[in-house]
Amino acid sequence: MPNINDLNIKIFADGADLKGIRTMYANPLIKGFTTNPTLMRKAGIEDYETFARSVLEVVPDRPVSFEVFADDMDEMEAQARVIAAWGDNVNVKIPVTNTKGEFCGELIRRLSGSGVVVNVTAIMTLDQVEQVVDCLDENTAAIVSVFAGRIADTGRDPLPVMTDSVKALARKPKAELIWASPRELLNIFHADSTGCHIITVTNDVLGKLANIGKDLDEFSLDTVKMFYTDASNAGYSIRTDA
Repeated sequence: MPNINDLNIKIFADGADLKGIRTMYANPLIKGFTTNPTLMRKAGIEDYETFARSVLEVVPDRPVSFEVFADDMDEMEAQARVIAAWGDNVNVKIPVTNTKGEFCGELIRRLSGSGVVVNVTAIMTLDQVEQVVDCLDENTAAIVSVFAGRIADTGRDPLPVMTDSVKALARKPKAELIWASPRELLNIFHADSTGCHIITVTNDVLGKLANIGKDLDEFSLDTVKMFYTDASNAGYSIRTDA
């Protein structure tokens, strides 16, 4: 029987809805927060810094990741240093490459070497993980985000990649691996089984936490009741006397 209390992995809430972030902050299971420009745009955020500072007022004492959005390496670095200064609990998301496919290794090396906690994001391969690990300062905490959900979207099993990524990060003990973009609640248990340190989970998936360990016969009956209630409330009918 799966049990959330048996997990070693840390759950980070992923989103850009301030109300949802406030709700998740009240949940002791949530150990940190992440967001990105795409989520922020979908949530209708117009002022990046104002939103970020509002999040930090809600979450003053757990890790929060905010992402740079420049494409030029120098401008990316300038943005990263500004973002890092917003709070001691801020992690700065740096894409593994820019839009030209150029590896951001030297940028990662400079930031990590100067004490900035980077969250290197959009990683998909073990080669990318190993390249990033080479650039991390052993004395600075860091996060390496592998998009396991997107790997799975290509028909590939992400479990071997994540297992090998955990091993690759062992060279930098202060670095942690994120299982990013999970598609279902079961991925939390998948990620934990690989030794992954963190999983980022959106609020819609987090809403299913109450189902963990639920009796399947009871779950079956609940599903039957849901279908019946929804059909009744919709006023559906089928003539059976014809």
